[in-house]
Amino acid sequence: MSKVEILHNPRCSKSRQTLEILRENGIEFKIIEYLQEPLSENEIKEISQKLGLPPSQFVRKGEFKKLGITIAETEEGIIQQMAEHPILIERPIVINANRAKIGRPPESVKDIL
Repeated sequence: MSKVEILHNPRCSKSRQTLEILRENGIEFKIIEYLQEPLSENEIKEISQKLGLPPSQFVRKGEFKKLGITIAETEEGIIQQMAEHPILIERPIVINANRAKIGRPPESVKDIL
C-alpha cells in the first residue's frame, strides 16, 4: 500500500483544509512542503501525468506577475519555471499511487482516497 502525499503550503487555507480532510478520514499521509523542498522537473512531470493535466493547467498564473516573469510558451518551459519557482505550483495537490487531485475545493481529493 502506498502512502498518500500532499504538496502543502502551511500558509494556504485550502491546503490546511485538505490536510484536515485527510486526518478526518484516517488517511496516513506524508506532507511535502514543496516551497521548502522544491520539486525536480521529473517530479513535476510525474504529477502532471497523475493529474491528467498539462502543467499549464496547474500553474498559479497570478504568481508570474508577482515574480516579474512571463509564462513560458511551452509545457516544458512551464515545468522549468515551476522547478525554479515552486510558488507557481497550484496547491494543495494530493497524490495517491498513480492518481493525483488538486484540492480546490478541498473535498475534491476524496475522489482518490
